[in-house]
Amino acid sequence: MTVMSDRWIRRMAHDHAMIDPFVETQKRDGVISYGLSSYGYDARCADAFKIFTNIDSAIVDPKNFTGESFVDRTGPVCTIPPNSFALTHTVEYFRIPRDVLVICLGKSTYARCGIIVNVTPLEPEWEGQVTIEISNTTPLPAKIYAFEGICQFLFLHGNEPCETSYADKAGKYMRQRGVALPRLG
Repeated sequence: MTVMSDRWIRRMAHDHAMIDPFVETQKRDGVISYGLSSYGYDARCADAFKIFTNIDSAIVDPKNFTGESFVDRTGPVCTIPPNSFALTHTVEYFRIPRDVLVICLGKSTYARCGIIVNVTPLEPEWEGQVTIEISNTTPLPAKIYAFEGICQFLFLHGNEPCETSYADKAGKYMRQRGVALPRLG
């Protein structure tokens, strides 16, 4: 596999709508940076957040998940309680080619504040807005800024197309918009 450059990402975004909307250059004046970088793309988080709360002493069960453990907030800033997390989604909609795997890393600006971003890999032929988990590992409330950079996607090009893509498997998170909560297939 080869990590793809800004030229390849730009061409795929323009010719195949791989990232929509696509920001051609990295924006950074007064914001946490987002847009095209040398070997990746820094995505933005939307202004819709699901903040974890334990008001009802619920049990987190990935096989029987309920949204009752979240409170919904919309706005330019999300404050995540200490030692908690929130879900949001990317502003961008991604369409991943059959011969590409995408991995995600959190932005260093947030990581240096104890805020960890987690996204599972984007598989070949997956498409949608990406659900992002943001963990506040600190004992203090933490701010997250909507419409600013939250994570960086790195595009790995395979030597050949995969045998079975996410679309072939009719994956359960295909074409998601907004935050997609856990569910069984």
